[in-house]
Amino acid sequence: INFMGFHKILKKHDKYCLAAPCRIFYVNRMHAQAWVRGDYSDVVVRLSAIYSALRNDQVAEENNDASQAFMRSTTKYWIKTEDVSKVKYAVLRHLPVFLQKTSTGESDSQLTNSVYLDNDQLELYHGRLDKSPGALALRLRWYGAGNPSIVFVERKTHRDKWIGEVSVKERFIIKEKEVQQVLTNTYPIETKKNRMIAEGSTQDEADDWECLTREITQAITSKQLVPTMRTQYMRTAFQIPFDATVRVSLDTNLCMISERGYDVKNMSVWHRDPNRTIAHNEITRFPHAVLEVKLELKGENAAAPKWVTDLQNSGLLYEVHKFSKFIHGCAVMLPEDVRAVPYWVDDASCRQSIIASGGGRILVRSDMTDKEKKAVKHPGSGPGANQVYDHLLPFGDIETSKINTATGRTSQSKAASQGVIDNSRNYDPSSAKKYGGVNFYSEGDADDNFEEEQETCLGWLFPFCSPYNNMSIVTPTSVQKIEPKVFFANERTFLHWLHAGITLYTISSGILVFSAENDAGWAQFYAMSLLPISLGFCMYALHVFLWRADRIKTRIPGRWDDSRGPYLLGGLLVIVLCVNFAAKLTQIWNYEGNMEL
Repeated sequence: INFMGFHKILKKHDKYCLAAPCRIFYVNRMHAQAWVRGDYSDVVVRLSAIYSALRNDQVAEENNDASQAFMRSTTKYWIKTEDVSKVKYAVLRHLPVFLQKTSTGESDSQLTNSVYLDNDQLELYHGRLDKSPGALALRLRWYGAGNPSIVFVERKTHRDKWIGEVSVKERFIIKEKEVQQVLTNTYPIETKKNRMIAEGSTQDEADDWECLTREITQAITSKQLVPTMRTQYMRTAFQIPFDATVRVSLDTNLCMISERGYDVKNMSVWHRDPNRTIAHNEITRFPHAVLEVKLELKGENAAAPKWVTDLQNSGLLYEVHKFSKFIHGCAVMLPEDVRAVPYWVDDASCRQSIIASGGGRILVRSDMTDKEKKAVKHPGSGPGANQVYDHLLPFGDIETSKINTATGRTSQSKAASQGVIDNSRNYDPSSAKKYGGVNFYSEGDADDNFEEEQETCLGWLFPFCSPYNNMSIVTPTSVQKIEPKVFFANERTFLHWLHAGITLYTISSGILVFSAENDAGWAQFYAMSLLPISLGFCMYALHVFLWRADRIKTRIPGRWDDSRGPYLLGGLLVIVLCVNFAAKLTQIWNYEGNMEL
């Protein structure tokens, strides 16, 4: 339908038929149509149903436990708003749209609200930001528009993966009228537990539910937690019903709302009145969609499916390490209460929305002088950890903005993060894969600011001096996983090399001291040959240690080992030993010859 043409016809009609105007009525109806609003949810749902029928998806058994726990690996990405439809289509080819029980089925997404709890010191915020062992996040979540009827009380616990533990999310379900009882620690746990057993739950399930409920209610009371931050978004979930092996969720129209500044009335009011006007500094609208890929991989399914890997390397996803809606909302909406902010607030694409919400004080100044810029390593990033992890910003900072040129992770950048970095300079866009009819690999994958540099002899011998070992050839959103033992391994390697150098120096010094004065020519030559090699061992050990420590600290993708330096130093040592062996063998041969004469 020609929208403007139809609009003009109605306008002419009202002009000549004053007694029966109809323009406003029909225009309002047209504005409500999905094709006018750009809402193609029904198309997505139908395509999902078609692909699901072709795959013959089987519905898994529903988990009816009152206490539900999840242990899974989660990776979060930013997606440009213009790429949301592409990502939806790429996912629904392999996973169906998961409609919640309360969904009408007319849309592929559902409004999701989460109210996060914290105290005046923002103890939970700083714990989650620092990733402290056992850091908690407590929230009240409900689905759908309007006032909630069923509320999920959820607890997320952070655990360090390097010690063999996995972060877990636990939750239980309550009615809306019971929220006040949970927040004030007056929830009738014993009564509910007895009712669960009477309805058929096992004793173990009831005990687990009781333990979780008591821990959450006691934490709320002891830490004096109150509603602090609310996140609201339209969530599209892709998952085979009740099968959490692979789950993909896409959050659009994301905004964070402050839950401070109103009377909670002894916790009877735990979220804002939807009819109350929200000030500009009480809400922040996030400029991107957020994609979460959640995997529960065990046993034979330890590797992610190929289509998940292809999606991650499609170039449409911008990985943001440990991104959190709760952390972002608190940092932006409560700038006077936070002691530290996450690194991604310095991203150039988020700056405008943060300033519009009144959170400009957490951002680096845009009017810094040249002298002030020279005093810091990354003038576009704030102090502290933001300086260290500046290279992880998907769209760069205000000094190196890449809003128009940034490209998400591709197979080339993934290979670079695994050490295959030379090949990324020979990238051929014509050989790109095609995924779902969309060429996800384009010429835009190359860095426009990259300048061609020639390999030098020193760079060939020592990779840490090579121009190929440059961050600009890999995507800034690739993140190396770091465990504490990596730091100790670097120190241990440094000590081993230093020990070898000191041993060689001791041997050469001993040869110089104990060599005979009347026949010291060759011994001194041999000792003086070992001295520079031992010095080279020590200098090489120190240089590699500092270079590798910097890459570990900043999590720079690429190879962290030197495959040529050890061969060079080892080869020089072998040559000196072989020359000494040949000289001594010749000396013995000449000595025996003289004895025979």
